[in-house]
Amino acid sequence: MCATCGCGDDSTVITLAGDDHHHHHPHDHEHPHAHAHTETVALEQKVLAKNDLIAEQNRDWLAERDILAMNIMSSPGAGKTTLLERTIREAARRRPVTVIEGDQETLLDAERIRAAGARAVQVNTGAGCHLDADMVRRALQTLNPAEGSLLFIENVGNLVCPALFDLGEQSKLVVISVTEGADKPIKYPHMFAAAGLVVVNKIDLLPYVDFDLEKFGDFVKSINPGAQILPLSATTGDGTPAWYDWIELRANCQMSLRSVDKTFSPE
Repeated sequence: MCATCGCGDDSTVITLAGDDHHHHHPHDHEHPHAHAHTETVALEQKVLAKNDLIAEQNRDWLAERDILAMNIMSSPGAGKTTLLERTIREAARRRPVTVIEGDQETLLDAERIRAAGARAVQVNTGAGCHLDADMVRRALQTLNPAEGSLLFIENVGNLVCPALFDLGEQSKLVVISVTEGADKPIKYPHMFAAAGLVVVNKIDLLPYVDFDLEKFGDFVKSINPGAQILPLSATTGDGTPAWYDWIELRANCQMSLRSVDKTFSPE
């Protein structure tokens, strides 16, 4: 997607955690060396239009199987993987959990997810700074999540580019830690504008850092009045019951909508 965000076009590698076989999937995107502004904009529109089409196909595939897919975005080190580890251990009793892990290199996060008890696919993007819908489609083919399950897509750590790309998810989430500063929403407005939920992680560190939770909430609401803000600690578990309730509500809503669609679909 070099014309859109400037990242490289190294081959994507998709690996099922615990599998020694790497699957190389070279990008098929065009990379013309055009410098005119109009040509760059046209190529950006073309890339995003292709991505959005595949994202809708992903969304339909997931909806047909009653799979709730959540795209989790954050800067590096905000605690996405730690939150997923706790969620797998505590929420997988209600419904199966699978994870698509996005990182530029290594299988470390996918191995952590597998150790916590969930199946995972690692998508290594090389020089790429985000996941796109085609990467997710190929990861879904490898992972093949169960019907009625939860699918977490842990995006590459980056507060800019992942906000641009629809992956076919039902919800976008942003995780921010209290160590990052309360001004992140106004510094990275596109990311917070795209989020349905903003998780404020590491609240156990609030006594030791300069983070104004009220001011942070005001910044988020100024950009995205409809966003829900959920403070928690993935390490201690404080606030996580509200996190599980949020997930369960959306899973039940998705299943209810699917039931309505089946009831009123033409024979």
